[in-house]
Amino acid sequence: QVRLMESGGGFVQAGGSLRLSCAASGSIFSVMGWYRQAPGKQRELVAAIPNGGNTMYADSVKGRFTISRDNVENTVYLQMNSVKPEDTAVYFCNVRVTRGSIYFDYWGQGTQVTVSS
Repeated sequence: QVRLMESGGGFVQAGGSLRLSCAASGSIFSVMGWYRQAPGKQRELVAAIPNGGNTMYADSVKGRFTISRDNVENTVYLQMNSVKPEDTAVYFCNVRVTRGSIYFDYWGQGTQVTVSS
C-alpha cells in the first residue's frame, strides 16, 4: 500500500523560501514530483524527478525551485526560493509506480502554500 506524507507548507513573504517534503512508502517509485492547484485553475506540474533521469520543471519555476529525492528515505523535496504571490496554491505530492507498460499515480493530500506580497 502506497502512503504519502507531505509537510512544509505555510505562509511566506514574497522573495522568501519554503521547503516541501513528501515521504513515500510502500513501493519503488519511478517518478516523484510536485503539482499545484491555485483557486479556479487546473492542477499543473511544478517539477518531477524520475529515478535516475533528468529533472523537469514548469517554465514558471525554473531557476527558483529545485526538486530532489532521497531514494534511501523515499522522500522527495521541493526547495522553493524567490517565491512570488502567483506561487500561492495547494501543492500535491505525486509518485508513480511503473509495472512494465502500466503505471499507477498516487497523490498526497495537498499542502497549502500562501505567498504574501
